[in-house]
Parts: sequence; C-alpha cells; structure tokens
Amino acid sequence: MESLMEKIPRWQVSFLCGVFTWVVVSSIFNVTQKIRSSIQPWVSRYVISGTPIILQIQSGHGKLARQMTLLMAFCDYSGNCIKDVVSAPRPKSPPVRILTATKDEKENALEYGLPSSHTLNTICLSGYLLHYVFSCLEDIDASYRVASFLFVCLFVGLIGFGRIYLGMHSVIDIIGGLVLGLTILAFWLHFHESIDNFVILGQNVTTFWIVLSFLLLFAYPTPENPTPSFEYHTAFTGVALGIVTGVQQTYHQFHHENVARVFTPELTIPAFAGRVLVGIPTILLVKFCSKALAKWILPITASALGIPVRSSGYVAALTGPSVVKKSNEVKPTSGYLQKAFLGSHDSFDVDTGIRLLQYGGLAWSVVDLVPSLFSHLNL
Repeated sequence: MESLMEKIPRWQVSFLCGVFTWVVVSSIFNVTQKIRSSIQPWVSRYVISGTPIILQIQSGHGKLARQMTLLMAFCDYSGNCIKDVVSAPRPKSPPVRILTATKDEKENALEYGLPSSHTLNTICLSGYLLHYVFSCLEDIDASYRVASFLFVCLFVGLIGFGRIYLGMHSVIDIIGGLVLGLTILAFWLHFHESIDNFVILGQNVTTFWIVLSFLLLFAYPTPENPTPSFEYHTAFTGVALGIVTGVQQTYHQFHHENVARVFTPELTIPAFAGRVLVGIPTILLVKFCSKALAKWILPITASALGIPVRSSGYVAALTGPSVVKKSNEVKPTSGYLQKAFLGSHDSFDVDTGIRLLQYGGLAWSVVDLVPSLFSHLNL
C-alpha cells in the first residue's frame, strides 16, 4: 500500500480530494442556490434593460487537436456551470423574436443565457489557434500577425453581434462570455504546455482522469430548472476522457511531433482521402457500439451495487414513474455508494453514464483504434 501511494503524485490526490470536498460542502450548504439568489436578480435586470437594443439589432497536428479538444471541454464545463448557477434568463420572447432555424438552435435556446457559450468558445478556440500558428511560424511578418489578430477580433465581434441579432442573448451575456473567455484563454496559454506534458508523459494519467471525470459529474451545479447544459458537459467530458486515455497510451506510436501531416510527401491527398473513408465509418460504428454496450452494462452494474436508476430516454425499461416508485421501495437497502452520492435524489439518471461512455468510446477510437487501422492498412 505504501509503495502504491509513493507512485501517486501528491498533487493528484490533493486535487481530487479538493473536488470531492467541494461536492460535499456545496451539497450540505446549498452553495449553488445561495450564489444564484445573489447574482440572478442583478443579471435579470440587465437582460430586461437590454431588450430595446436587441429589438434594434450567426490533418496531422496531434498537439493542436488534443489541446483544442481539452480546451473546448474546459470552456463547456466552466461556461455551463456558470449558466446553471446563475440561471439568468434569455431575452424575453416576445417582444424579442428568437430566431432558431435548426434543431440544435432550438435545444440551445433551452439553456440559460449568461455567459454566451458561442462568444466564450469562439474567443478561446480562435485565440489558441492563433497562438499555435504564431508558434509554428515564428518568422511570420509582423503585418500578417496584426492582420490575423484583427481578423480574429472581427470574427469574435460578429459572433457576439449575431447572437444578439438572433435574440439568443442580451448584451450582458455577450460581455460575460467575452470576460470569461479571455480569462480562460489566458489561463490556458499559461498552463497548456504543462497540461500536454502531463497527458503524454505523466504518471497515473488514465486513473486520475477517470476519477476526475466521475467527480465532475457530481460537482456540476443543479440549475433552477432543467436544461440541456448538463448533457452537453457530460458529452464533452467523455470526449476529453477518451482523448486523454488514448493519447497517453499511444503517443509514441501515433501522436508524436514527427508523424506524417497532410499536404506533405509523407501523407498525400489520396492517402488522406483513404483515411477519411476508413476513419469516419469506424468512429461512427464505435459510437454506436459504445452506446449499446453502456445501455446493457450500466443498469446491471447499478442493480448489483444497490443504486436505483432511471432513464430519460435511452433505456425504455427504466423510463416512467413506475421506476421512481420502485427505487423508493429499495431505498432502505441501499448500498454505500448510494448513501455517499445519492443525497436527496430518488435515483440516478443512467443516461448520464451512457452518454459519458458513448462519447468516451468515440474519442478513444479517434486517437487509438483508427490510427491502428491506418497503420495496418498502410494509410
């Protein structure tokens, strides 16, 4: 036991214990509700006062790919946490007309407003991409650097303006996304090398990330009313878990800095087209199989551990009020895990675990299974 503890860095234990402590403390003292009660009225006033303004007014670079993915997951979790803690409304419709042309936009409209996720994600991803290009092309002319920076600023501005024009956000939402995005981008640019080195060379990476992903599900705040934000965060957390697990195991085979890159003699256009034709169907197949396997395994595992579960839609046998009634009947014989994490809830939504494993399997196939197929097929 002592030798095992010596192999685990203290910062990992401290970090995970900190997240666990936050989960317990925030649940006991209702931290989310207290923060919401102090911030929501202030934000709501700005949303209402901003209504007239709305009425007056949408490869081969492994390091870049994994950094952008992890950054996106971090942005999504941070932004959605703030959304559901504050639970600030979107612009009132009517008088504002909210324009939603697709099913995704209609689902996004069900989320709370502050901060604007589009503004937040655009700043972080375009800012990091610009930093990456400047790092790779150190001899680029200063005029091109200025032009690129101005283009990114214009792009971010148009995204923010578009969200206001569509009636999806008020000005305060855009400002909140801008401030949070710049804060996260500054943090990421300072620590991204350390994060990447940990992912590819660190100790206990897979175990640490699995435990962290599990704790983040419980650390997520409960919104005033149900929204899709938690589902989005779960999907991105699963993707991050799959990416980290796969890259950590296969970095020296498929993801080092000397791998073949598109538009080079080592990776021709026909070979790249072959990768696309093989890779995309494989990834979709893994996503389907991961979901099917999780739908079968998770309910059985929960039943064995005495944890009552329900399903929002993935598992037909676990949907409906009869499932909740049944879970209440078995509550007196609940297991330790249920007592530790279930709290005041009648049952867990098994769809959360299914979604996590589904997207985790998808991301793992991208960085592990599919590159192995390319190697065997000489693509």
